[in-house]
Amino acid sequence: MRPFDDPAVEAAFDALPEDTRKGALALRELVFDTAQALPDAQPLTEALRWGQPAYLAPKGSTIRLGGHKQASFALFVHCQSRLMGDFTSAFPDEDRLEGNRAVLFDDPDQIDDTRHGWLIARALTYHL
Repeated sequence: MRPFDDPAVEAAFDALPEDTRKGALALRELVFDTAQALPDAQPLTEALRWGQPAYLAPKGSTIRLGGHKQASFALFVHCQSRLMGDFTSAFPDEDRLEGNRAVLFDDPDQIDDTRHGWLIARALTYHL
């Protein structure tokens, strides 16, 4: 597991229920792996936004990770962006979604590096 730079972010993960934490940490690894693989790699900042771990790139749109009332954990994107619309066009009916703001997960095995990595890459480069 990648070490935390911000103790507040680490504390936020530690406060999550075990199932939620396991899935959110798996998504965190995918966020960092995807960011490193981008041809237009940008510095990635990990911080808290709305009390949840968030990932920000200078030319990107914020990604948040956390629990969800209808799922064990979720990957959130900015609801006023076109990210979820593009994602559902590229991968129709492959995920459980909450409108235009989140991909919902019940198990870390549901995380697909290709499909969800695509969404993460689009978010991290949204304004390029």
